[in-house]
Amino acid sequence: MTFRRFRSRAALVAAAMMSMPILVSPMIATPAQAFIVFDPSNYTQNVLTAARSLQQITHQITSLQNQAQMLINQARNLANLPFSVLQQIQQSVQKTQQLLNQARNIAFNVQQIDQMFRQKYGTISLSATDQQLVSDARSRWQNTVGGLQDAMRVQAGVVGNIDSNRTQMSTLVNQSQSATGALQATQAGNQLLALQSQQLSDLVALISANGRAGALTEAERSAAAEQGREQRRRFLAPGSGYQPGSAQMFNNGN
Repeated sequence: MTFRRFRSRAALVAAAMMSMPILVSPMIATPAQAFIVFDPSNYTQNVLTAARSLQQITHQITSLQNQAQMLINQARNLANLPFSVLQQIQQSVQKTQQLLNQARNIAFNVQQIDQMFRQKYGTISLSATDQQLVSDARSRWQNTVGGLQDAMRVQAGVVGNIDSNRTQMSTLVNQSQSATGALQATQAGNQLLALQSQQLSDLVALISANGRAGALTEAERSAAAEQGREQRRRFLAPGSGYQPGSAQMFNNGN
């Protein structure tokens, strides 16, 4: 009786032990995705990668901005100056040139000057008549007066250009200071140099006109001295003297 009970109990224990793998096996076979796993090292790596990508994008944006600003600066440097005084400068030069071309009697021409000096200011001809001497002296005087008048006309023209030059210079300086790029500043500087060249041309014209007037005055003085010596020689030259002749003083009534 006792042995039978023992055997039955042993059979139950064995059956229970055999049934245990069947109950545990479903727990072992549970899929892995059913669990949430957090990997700190992997998360850190992902954050660093995202930060590096963001930094690269920021650098690319900054580079594009710099390139855009460079293109804007290049466009400014290539922009033309929207102002020019070249026409006004040329007009001032033409006015002065016209005054020089209007020089009376003896123009600013080498061949004409040589010809006039041979005719009017050279050695006084011994065979010239007194009437010719007076005519030449009057012609030289007219040349001197004309030269002085021409010099004064050039002086008036140069002084007249001062006011326009002042306005042009002020405008060009303002344009240079407010230039948006290198090209505009350079063009403003070039126009300022052109304005200075025009002023130097006026100065040369003024000096030339004054020098011409002074030269004509000295030439007239030299020619007058030479003519005076010739006229004195003729006055002091011995003549034929007195020749007696018949003269009737009273009416004899015939």
